Parts: sequence; C-alpha cells; structure tokens
Amino acid sequence: MTMSAPKHFDAIAGQYATSEVHANSPTIRRLHELLGPKRFASVCDVACGPGHLALSFAGKASRLVGVDAAPNMLRQFEKLAEARGVKVETVHACAEAVPLPTNSFDVVVSRLAPHHFPDAAKAVREMARLAKAGGSVAVIDLEGDENPALDDLNHEIEMLHDPTHVRSHTAARWREFFEASGLAIEALESKQTEMPAGLTIRRWCEIGSTVPAAQAKIRARLAAAPQEHLAGLGIRFENGEFRLPIRTLIILGRKG
Repeated sequence: MTMSAPKHFDAIAGQYATSEVHANSPTIRRLHELLGPKRFASVCDVACGPGHLALSFAGKASRLVGVDAAPNMLRQFEKLAEARGVKVETVHACAEAVPLPTNSFDVVVSRLAPHHFPDAAKAVREMARLAKAGGSVAVIDLEGDENPALDDLNHEIEMLHDPTHVRSHTAARWREFFEASGLAIEALESKQTEMPAGLTIRRWCEIGSTVPAAQAKIRARLAAAPQEHLAGLGIRFENGEFRLPIRTLIILGRKG
C-alpha cells in the first residue's frame, strides 16, 4: 500500500466491517467451491481488512491468521471473530513483507485489496513464500479491462472513489504474477461480480468515505461516457442513479 493507505483504512475500518460488498459475495462462495470441502490446518488472509474472507474459513481451518497494514482493520477482524466465537491471530504488516515463516500455511488468500498494493507482483511472491508445498494461493480482486478505453474509464472512477487505489490488473497480468511466483494456476475466472444487482454510486462512495466533490466527478464522468463503455463495464443507470457490479476476478494457484 502507499504510505497514506494505512491511515485511510484505519479511518474507514468500521464501514468495511459492515459493508455488504466485503462481508459476503458470490466470489467468496465460489472460492470455497474451487478449494473443495476439505479442512485445512492453517489459512492466512493477506491485507485482510476486517477479516471477512478469513472468517469464512471458520470451521474449515484450525488456524486463522490475518495480516494488514492498518491497525484498526485488525481490531475490526478481532472484534468480528470474537462475536462469532472464532479464535484468530493478527499480524501488523504490509502485503509485500509479511514477518511470518516460509512454508507456513495450507491456504494463503487476499480479497479486494491487491489493487491497493504498490507492487502486486512482489505481494504474490510473498504469498507464495508463505504457502506450504502443495498449498493454495488465491486472489479475488477488482479486474482491469483488456480494452484500453474501458480500462482508462474504470481506473479514472476508481481513483476518484479512492485515491489510494493503484491499479486493477487484468486477468493476463494476474496470470503473469502467479506463474512468475512458481504457482501452477488451477483456476482463473474473470468477469465475476461482487454485487450482481449493482451497487449505487451513493453507497459505493459511502463505504469508501469518498468526498462529495469526487462523487460529483464520478457521476459526471459516467454521464459523459459512451453507452458502449458503460455496458462494457456492466454499469447501469436506473432510477436516476448509476449502479456498479463491482467487477472482479478469481485466480487460484498451487505451490509446487
């Protein structure tokens, strides 16, 4: 994350704890389908935020560890875990340098965070390092677009929404990151969505504490965009408001 990102996420940790985008989604369920019904000794959630993905492994993993650069996110993780009667461990660190031993976890995951990483390739290498031989590494994140015009529009509104955003990577880039880290790709599913019914700009900005001026710019930019660009990004205009699907991808790899 950028230097300002932990402070930003400390301030909005409470919103992420209750966010419908982060708390539950089709991609969390799909990842569990891809991993199968087996139990795991240990799971590490890198840039865990309030720990929604980590906590989805409760009952399937004996050890749950959350890593995050924002202390308040870790506090929210601990709070949610305590409310559910789940024992967890927390580590204050950035995704590119996790102070945990090599070959420690059966599953290493990261969800809706890597688009904030200054060096996503390095973060994937670190996730691969943490995984045991034969272990799984999975990322669910915002997806970039292979069409430059769509990618530029997507990037522009993401930066207005949250200035700590770095880049939503394409499926091709994620494949490169995983393969360069020695991970054999078992699944790569693009064009997923966190909110199939769509999330209003108002709610999207409320979760991220986007300032009013930036919200106005997002609406103006979308209003000026060609209809085919909006359709390409799955953005709809209904009842006087733009609705976003929160486009994501899932990539699952195995460490040799």
